[in-house]
Amino acid sequence: MEPRSERKIVLLVRRTRLDELVARFNTEDQARFYVEHMGADFSDYQSEDQTYKQAVREAEKVLARHGRLQVLNRTYLPNFIFGAHDTVIALGQDGLVANVLKYLDGQLLCGVNPDAGRWEGVLLPFTVSDLDTLMPEVFAEKRTVRCVTMAQATLNTGETLRGVNDIFIGPRTHTSARYTIRVGGRTESHSSSGIIVSTGLGSTGWLRSILAGAAGISSSLSGRPLKINKQRAVAWDSDYLTFSVREPWPSKTSGAEITFGKVTHAEPLLLASQMPGNGVIFSDGMESDFLEFNSGSEATITLADKEGHLVT
Repeated sequence: MEPRSERKIVLLVRRTRLDELVARFNTEDQARFYVEHMGADFSDYQSEDQTYKQAVREAEKVLARHGRLQVLNRTYLPNFIFGAHDTVIALGQDGLVANVLKYLDGQLLCGVNPDAGRWEGVLLPFTVSDLDTLMPEVFAEKRTVRCVTMAQATLNTGETLRGVNDIFIGPRTHTSARYTIRVGGRTESHSSSGIIVSTGLGSTGWLRSILAGAAGISSSLSGRPLKINKQRAVAWDSDYLTFSVREPWPSKTSGAEITFGKVTHAEPLLLASQMPGNGVIFSDGMESDFLEFNSGSEATITLADKEGHLVT
């Protein structure tokens, strides 16, 4: 059957946990032996795999009716070139939506939940059964589109990296990050476990856990009851980012006063690495796609000059 449109649709898929196990142990039987030997339920891996792959097959069938379909595994995202008018469908968990969004340049992205019984799907408002109706509406520009502010790290070499949820700056391994931090006219030398810079979209993720930990420590030291209030939501199109320094170490050569604050276009976060090696900058948990941040590297962290566009 010929597609109803010449519009190009890119379907983003990912490997399942079972796929990862088979890649590690060579066969499904060997993967089963390992999982069950560790006392875990292998049937859960199989069930997740079957449900996801059925969703992929159904999505491919529907999308092929509406446009020129290309299926892309998340593994190839960093090297893939999207067309200016591509419509992108992310079929997976919320993390897949974030991973895809930072590689787009104005293209519309639809998050589709392949297993609503398993995944909550904050960024996945659609299911596979919605696609037949959704695609014509997207092509006709009849769907609401939400803008998403992204973070951007730019090195003095000209290299850049964007983050949809957050950007991490620090050591590749569990060692201390050494750097100079400057924001809002204040400067300090640091020795820490790194810095998290969060967007509005990512404020309920990694940043939320940092704030919860800080609240627990404060409560324990002060003797006051811990009051866990629901964190105020930060708008997805917020005009600022939030940074937090992890485990800063005060010493004769390092301070711990600049540990939390906002980053704006007017007041970016400026960092100069003092690490001879193992310094990295990565975003949204994708550690394999990183910038090196070693001695001589200077990074400017601010709001990205481009926004993401999520269909709702």
